[in-house]
Amino acid sequence: MKHFSKTSGFRLGLIVAAFATAFYLTPANAANAASARTAPVSGTSYTFQTAPTQFIDAGGTRLAYRRFGKRGGVPLVFFQHFVGNLDSWDPKVIDGFAHDRDVILFDNAGVGNSGGEVPGTIEAMAKQAIAFIHALGITKADLLGFSMGSLVAQEVTIEQPDLVRRVVLVGSGPRGGAGMATLTPEFQGFLAKKRTPQDDLLLDVFFTQSDASQAAGRAFLTRIHARTVDKDAAIGAKVAPAQVAAFAAWGAPSADSSAYLKAIKQPVLVVAGSNDIVHYTINSYTLQQNLPDAQLIIYPDSNHGSLYQYPDLFLKEVTVFLNQPK
Repeated sequence: MKHFSKTSGFRLGLIVAAFATAFYLTPANAANAASARTAPVSGTSYTFQTAPTQFIDAGGTRLAYRRFGKRGGVPLVFFQHFVGNLDSWDPKVIDGFAHDRDVILFDNAGVGNSGGEVPGTIEAMAKQAIAFIHALGITKADLLGFSMGSLVAQEVTIEQPDLVRRVVLVGSGPRGGAGMATLTPEFQGFLAKKRTPQDDLLLDVFFTQSDASQAAGRAFLTRIHARTVDKDAAIGAKVAPAQVAAFAAWGAPSADSSAYLKAIKQPVLVVAGSNDIVHYTINSYTLQQNLPDAQLIIYPDSNHGSLYQYPDLFLKEVTVFLNQPK
């Protein structure tokens, strides 16, 4: 936490409030809890809006997840961003993948409706994610990690290489990457900005200030509010401090900090915005240059949420990558 505690004006409460309000996250109520399922359900008829929340014991921790889409192939497991939950994904992206494949969204320990304590390191988050995948009986999976989730996906691949077939890293970076030991000054500046409505925060941190990018951002904001029933629980007060500590440990500069990437032998697709102010775009170049088998896509006039600015193109290019034989 020391890297963050030295940052002038940085307040964890501001981050939690800003992101929670931006996504209109609301606490789970008794009706939500009563309707949640613990037994597996068939996923073919569900969408992002209708897929029921289920629960599974993963190494002694009860985790919330949603699984739907076309069964039979290698499932695609999604890893969420900082202080995000099940409802924070873009329905257009998730439903696009679910049309042709088995998709799995989950809350890691202590997040949303999941039980347990929020892990304070990326490595501990990865161990919990591995326990979750094993609990579902999955022996081979593709991983798609966005922002903080992309760091966890990297670690899962290192810890359990036989479990992972292909990896997609979006808005990502390596250990010790540029600007990754703290929240960047640009990100902090947008967090401190007063705005009405509050969800305009996402227009600043996921999209650039151009008219085209902002228009794409407003379409995204409309989509993420589509789910109205069985919503996930709000992000609790303990989530941000633990996740900030995980960022600080992961991002701490060290000699040969990128050397670990050589251990990831799987094909990797790295996707970045041309002007990412959360995880600087240069970090995606570092990933591509140090991973043994990596492709890099950089979308023009885009920020941290490039996958949400170009959802159709993202779906097309990631699908091509995932469907390649190897």
